[in-house]
Amino acid sequence: MSIEVVNETDVAIDVDSLEAQARFTLGRLRIHPQADLSVVLIDEAAMTDLHVKWMDEPGPTDVMSFPMDELRPTKDDEEPEEGLLGDVVICPQVAAKQAEAAGHRLEDEVALLLTHGILHLLGYDHAEPEEHAEMFGLQARLLAEWVALAAGDR
Repeated sequence: MSIEVVNETDVAIDVDSLEAQARFTLGRLRIHPQADLSVVLIDEAAMTDLHVKWMDEPGPTDVMSFPMDELRPTKDDEEPEEGLLGDVVICPQVAAKQAEAAGHRLEDEVALLLTHGILHLLGYDHAEPEEHAEMFGLQARLLAEWVALAAGDR
């Protein structure tokens, strides 16, 4: 699996941990081992530009996903498809504000946003109540499993 994590900001982010988390998440969702994922951390100005251009929304947002091929999670009895997963773009400055408001660490917020962004790449959405419940339930489960695994590595 090819996962590239690039930090284009001045915010100190553990890109190796993000890569490991992305690899874990994609593995748990049974995404093909040859799938490609890019994760880019950008500043508020760059995120504002993307947010306006692609969502026609003002100001920066926390995370955006840009799917390439329409890869989807597979069941245990299915063979995963090869392809390009896409890009997850995260703004650490927005994440820092959200982390402070939520009372947790920046690293925890970025981990949440990475999982959220990956789920969007895989076709999950939260516009409707049923979709919201499914996506956020899966997100919570994946994050809990990652946190437990990462805590064991310390």
